[in-house]
Amino acid sequence: MNDPIVDEVRRVREEHARRFGFDLDAICEDLRRIQETCGHRIVSFPPKMLTPAKASRRRKARGAGFGETSPT
Repeated sequence: MNDPIVDEVRRVREEHARRFGFDLDAICEDLRRIQETCGHRIVSFPPKMLTPAKASRRRKARGAGFGETSPT
């Protein structure tokens, strides 16, 4: 199934990457330049760090510990 919006996004992304020879550093530098000059308010949040206790609770909630598989 083709989605015209997805097709357009992929086409534009491909064209943008081609302009920079598919050089990821150059692509990212251009995207940062565009972001700084676009006039939109940019919001950035610091990463949320998990404490070992939270990580352990998440593993238990999934039913498996580190390196273990959950029962099927």
